[in-house]
This record gives sequence, C-alpha cells and structure tokens, in this order.
Amino acid sequence: MATEPRDLPPPVESNGNYTGEDITVLEGMEHVRLRPAMYIGSTGEMGLHHLVYEVVDNSVDEALAGHAKKIEVTIHVDNSITVVDDGRGIPVDMMALANGEKMPAVQVVLTKLNAGGKFDSSNYKVSGGLHGVGVSCVNALSQELNVEIWRDGHTWEMDFSCGIATSELRMAGTSKRRGTKVHFLPDKSIFTATEYNYDTLAQRLRELAFLNKGLEIVLTDERTSDPKTGEARRAEFRYAGGIAEFVKHLNRGKSVLHEKPIVMEAQRDNVEIEIALQYNDSYSESVFSFANNINTVDGGTHLSGFRTSLTRTINAIGQQLGLFKDVKENLSGDDVREGLVAVVSVKLSQPQFEGQTKGKLNSDIAGTVQAFVNERLGMYLEQNPPVARKIINKAIEAARAREAARKARDLTRRKGALDGGGLPGKLADCSERNPDRCELYLVEGESAGGTAKQGRDRRFQAILPLKGKILNVEKARYDKMLGHEEIRAMITALGCGIGKDDFDAAKIRYGKIILMTDADVDGSHIRTLLLTFFFRHMTELIKRGNIYIAQPPLFKIKKGRSEQYVKDERELNRVAIKRASEGMIVRHGENASHIEGSELTRFMGYLNEYLAFVEKVDKRIRNEQLTELIARAELTHRADFTSKNGNEVPAKLTHLYDELVEHSDDFGIKVSKPVEDEEHHTWSVCYTTTQGATRCVDYALASSPEFRQMMAKYSQISQYLEPPFLIEYAAKATQESAAEELEGTEFEEGQTPAKVKAEVKAARRASRILHEPVEKSTARELFAYIVEQGKKDYDVQRYKGLGEMTAPQLWETTMDPERRTLLQVKLEDIAETEAIFTTLMGEDVESRRKFIEDNALDVKNLDI
Repeated sequence: MATEPRDLPPPVESNGNYTGEDITVLEGMEHVRLRPAMYIGSTGEMGLHHLVYEVVDNSVDEALAGHAKKIEVTIHVDNSITVVDDGRGIPVDMMALANGEKMPAVQVVLTKLNAGGKFDSSNYKVSGGLHGVGVSCVNALSQELNVEIWRDGHTWEMDFSCGIATSELRMAGTSKRRGTKVHFLPDKSIFTATEYNYDTLAQRLRELAFLNKGLEIVLTDERTSDPKTGEARRAEFRYAGGIAEFVKHLNRGKSVLHEKPIVMEAQRDNVEIEIALQYNDSYSESVFSFANNINTVDGGTHLSGFRTSLTRTINAIGQQLGLFKDVKENLSGDDVREGLVAVVSVKLSQPQFEGQTKGKLNSDIAGTVQAFVNERLGMYLEQNPPVARKIINKAIEAARAREAARKARDLTRRKGALDGGGLPGKLADCSERNPDRCELYLVEGESAGGTAKQGRDRRFQAILPLKGKILNVEKARYDKMLGHEEIRAMITALGCGIGKDDFDAAKIRYGKIILMTDADVDGSHIRTLLLTFFFRHMTELIKRGNIYIAQPPLFKIKKGRSEQYVKDERELNRVAIKRASEGMIVRHGENASHIEGSELTRFMGYLNEYLAFVEKVDKRIRNEQLTELIARAELTHRADFTSKNGNEVPAKLTHLYDELVEHSDDFGIKVSKPVEDEEHHTWSVCYTTTQGATRCVDYALASSPEFRQMMAKYSQISQYLEPPFLIEYAAKATQESAAEELEGTEFEEGQTPAKVKAEVKAARRASRILHEPVEKSTARELFAYIVEQGKKDYDVQRYKGLGEMTAPQLWETTMDPERRTLLQVKLEDIAETEAIFTTLMGEDVESRRKFIEDNALDVKNLDI
C-alpha cells in the first residue's frame, strides 16, 4: 500500500498556450514527498535530524501539559529511530471526517496534514507544535513507520509506509502502561543523508532537558558501544535546576566572575520568561535563545530585547557606581557581552515563527522582555555591587582592548594595488579567481609546504606553509592574537577579515580551506590549534562548510615492485582479504563443498558484515555461539512468534526451544518453557544464565534493527556457514606467487637467472609443504585466519609525516580531487564543542588531566 510521488508529465515544447490542463494539484502527503524541503528545511542532514525533533517535540509537549516525565530516544543500527514517552498516548477512537468517512484518530494525526491538538489552548497551553504537519511529515518521509500506543488498559498498533497506512489499527493486547512509541526509518530515496549524528541529537535533547525542569530524556545509540562496559552508548539528561544548570554546563572548566548564575524568571503579559546568565574570564560570548523549547538559532524578538536591555542596564549601573571616569563613551553591546554565557527562554501561546523549521521568533515580545530584564537585572546588580563591579570592569577592559585590536586588525587588511599588494610573501597563490573553485592548503612546516607547492595544481590550489605551532587563541586576548605573524598571514590570505565589524564570510577567497598536517602527535596538536582559531574567531566558515581536513593515506603496502596506498585499517583488512582469497579454496560442511576466487572474496565481505551484526546482537545475548544458533532458527517475521491454533507454540519457536534444551549444558543456561506475552499476544523463549540473568528470544528481539540486519546478511551466506572449514591453497596460486617473486628479484653479483629459477623452484616446493590444509571450526576463526594470511609477505609502511612523501606521491594520494579523501569539519553540538575546546586548550589543568585519564585507554597511535 506504499505510495510514491506521482510522476509528473515530461516537459513538452510550449506552444504559448497556458490553460487549466497545465495546472498540477498535489494532495497532502504527495506534496510533502515531492517538496520535502518546504516542510523540514532540507533533504540533507538538517532535514534528517528534524524528523526526530518533530516526534520528540510532541512528547515534550505532553510533558509541558503535565502528562509525561520521561522520553527515550534510540538510534538503531539501520539508522532508524524509536521515540517512547509516558504521556497520555495518541487517541485511538474513531473520528468523523468532513467527507463523512470515519477513521481512527491516530491515523488522522499521522496521515492528514493540518491535523493536530494544538490549534487552541484547551489541551496544550504551550507547545512547540503549531501547524499540525510535524509528525505527519515524518510519516510521509519514512519508508516504514510503526506506532504503538498504550492507553485505557490496552496496547494498540498500526503500521505505515510513505505516509500511507499499511495495516488497520489493531488491539494487540492488554497493558497497564500509558504512552506512545513511534519507530520510523527515513526514506533513502528522498534523503541525501541517511546517517544520524549522535552529537547533533544529544545537543537538542540536552537542551530540552535543561529547558524543562525534572524531565528525563534518555538517548541510546545502538550503533556504537561504550569501550569500558561494552553496552550501547547512552546518555541520560535530567536537570532539576533548569537553565541555571545549562549555564553552568556551558561554563565547565572556565574561570567565572561570579559563582552563581544570575537567574530571572516570571510571567509577564501571558509570556513565561526565564533567563540565566553568568560571566567568565574568556573573550567570547555564548548566548542561546529558545521559544517554547525550540532553539531559535536565528534569534528573534526575545533575544534582541534581552541584548538591548543588557547593554542599557550595565551602562546605567556603571554610571551609578562611578566606574566610567576614564571611559570616553558608553560601552557597546559587544563590550558588555564579552565573556557572557546566557540562556534566554520564553514560553507563549500561539507564537509566530519564520517557517516550519522555526529558526526565528517573530512574536512582538521584545518590549516585554526588555522591561523585564531592566527591572530584574538592574535590581540584582544594585543589590550585589561586587558582582556588578567585576562585570562592568571586564566590559571596560573589553572596550580598551577593542580599540587596541582595531589598530592591530588594520595590519591584517589587504592593501591596495599602489601599496605593493598585501598577500603574505610565503603564500603560493593560485591563478583561478572564482572562490568556489579555489582551495587553500594550510600546511604544517616549511618542508612539507615546499613539497605541496611542487605537487599542487597551480590553477586552483594555493599553499600557505605554517612555521611551528600557531598561538593558542583560547588563552590569548584579541590584540595579542592579531600580533601573531602566522595568524596574521592566514587572515590576510583568507581575505574575509576578522572581528564582528570586519568579518564577512562572503569575501572568502577560497571555497575550501584544507588543514594538511602530519599524522603524528605534533600534527594533531597543530590541527587542534587551527580548529580552535576557526571555532573562536571564524565560526561562520565552519557553519558554511568551508573548513576541511586532508586525509593522507596511513599505509603503503609493498611486495616486489607492486605498491598500493591504503587509507586506513579497515581498508587494509579489505585489501588483505582480497589478496588472500586469490590463492585459497575454502571447503565447508560435511560434503566439503568449496568456494574460491571472486566468490570467496564476496563471501568474506558478507561474512565481515555478518559478524559485525552478530557482535551487536550478542550484546543482548552475551554468548556468541548461542547468538549464531538463534540466527540459524531464522525467526524473521511476526508470524514466527504468533499462534494460529489457540495456545499452540509456533513451530520455529518450538524447534529453537528444543535446540536450546539440547545445548543447555554447553551454553551454561537453564531454559524455560515458551510463554505468551499478554501485551502483544506473541510467544517467547527465555533462559537463565549461570550468573542469574534472564534473557528472552521474543519478537522485540527479532524486530530490532540489528537482528534484522544480521538475518539479512545471514540469508546471503547461510549456505556457506556449515562447519568445519578447510582452507587449501591452489597450485596455480603457488606458481603465480613464485613468478611474482622472480619478477621482483634484483640479481646480485655472481647470480644468474638460471640459479634464481632453481631457488624459486625450491621455494615453491617448500611452499607446498608449508601450505598444508588448515581446519577452522567457526566462521570467526576462518575470517581472522584469512585476514592474517593476506597481510603476510607484504611490507606495510605507516606514514607519520607529509615529508615522507615526494611531490608526485602527495598529489596522487592527498591533493588530487579525483582520488583524495577530505574530511569536512562540521559544528554539530555547540555546547559540547565549547566544552571540549575549553578543556583541551583552556587554563584549567585539572579538567584536562581528568580528560586524559578518562580517555587514555582509547588512544590508538601513541608517539613515545
């Protein structure tokens, strides 16, 4: 019953007529699928994550209405999402539509645009959802959506695909729970990005927990596991202190001017206003604004009212305290916001935003917020003169530094043609003048810079070598930073200026700014220093996607005259499998059926993926052999867990039960008889381990994305997975190996080709003796053995520095747009990014030491 957007008629040559036949009408979900960007902003990463926000915002609205306390969000291995809350549950009663048709309310909510419970204030006085299109858009843009509702003592289920119901609403069983579970898989035919970013979701969910005191939000990522516990990556957000704790969180590791955040909250003119702020000794500001829990990234009336009032109030208090004797003019907004960390949150009924993505608040509340801040902040500073003096003195220092920085900044501006040109002398510029086609490589060291200059394409690639390590701008005041030679050279070369008055991202001279450093500790440090500079002073370039990191290959593998560059460990394993498979025959099962050549290579690729999913499923089972036994039961459909004849246990589950009982001693488990689940009317088999833990094989396990992925891979290779596995070496492969060995031999003095041929024959005979058949009892042992064999006889060189490559090698591996790999720098979680830069690059030594201790065991490449 799934539907795709209607195929529009192909363009035809116009005859000048324009009639009603030329008008196309798209109904409801069809329009969403054809023009998704209109509803969710884009079909890239932003839109993909917006789907989650739409579903979560509905759950948060339940919490705002006082009906929910906990929300659980899970990212599954197939990048599908599950959101569970303990609210009232979506209504399931039948509704009469305008055309007389009757339909369950949940189906109306999920399949009809402009249908929702937030058009008046009877159910939700305050909500983030307004237009009634959010969750229905999620349904329209998902290739699969399943909803489960607990209310009135029953469990209800319904399935959808591409916005269309694929099942009737069914009462699955009984339950004392209440709430809603929504599971959806974004449609890969619509979205250009299909992989969720944990940090992006964590930032939004953390914000929601801060903004709603006492609300617990849990984020679980089943794609990755905690290296210490082996469990799925998990974060719990719950903050009793609300946005005051948010401000403290943002100031972690920083030296603050006053210990407690200044908190102001009240209700004015039917608007709930909550503001928290705290100053630190840094030189940047960090202000977050929200309206009805929605992060208004583009600000709005509430933020402008706060900023105006903050500047006015601090100037007024400074005059009262007589602190402006040596100051010629009032402090500017930039001066009073230096070192400020603030959160501005307003909640109002029927707010007005710009567009469905709600990036800017347009409701006319600037005057309300301004009057509120004037009163409360003025009162606080009058009652706390020591805090007021610290804040105002910092702002006065900022004003003085601003003037010094203005003079220093003039040095970085490009001079006119009559001044002899202002570009740095060591910049090797490109001839192309269209910024979108130009690339600037910031290269570590003069030596590597010289190599890059020789290897580049002069038409569009510019090289700027950086001498030594640049200044750590996290610890440096603005004017000192602008006095640093290497940083001045970068600013001048980029051409977009710096500082709030001069910076203009549109004037950037290069569309791609590529950081190219060595793959060692020093290179990582220089890369971090450069990223600190861009994050603190040119954040817009990161947001626009201008910053990249070069990815030179980590390995070169060589045998004889054959060389190959390999980008990482994973690629090295893939190459090893391919090379090893060429000379092997693998026999499997009692009948000794065999696979070899390309078939073996393909099997090893699938086996690698299958074993990866076995590991993920095994985190629930905790016994890999038992996990593989369950896979062989091939429980892939709901029908495998449901009974057709009364209380009879399904056939596949009965067979699995018998298998578990038979192998119970081998696995160290005690198996219980199959039982039926009243909530969903499905059967399950449970067992108890020697540690007393009880685990179940049920439909919840079989319907989990990782289990489904495991079974998909299992179906591709099941015919080959029967042990034992016998590995043999083909005679032809041995001869080719000998020929390759002969070809790569350099003759020494006194040697002749005849003597070398004799030596090769002897080596070949020895090879046959060494390569006796090898037997492996499990698929994992087979995979490990073949990877190990693939790496034998090859010289593997790991590159640590760019200087180890010649100019042609650097071009071929790292700079050629046709073959290189670039890593784009993105800003997914501003709060966490702020914290990590403060920890790694700031003044707090103790927090940096703790970070090193906590992450020491995760280090992969350590220079000693």
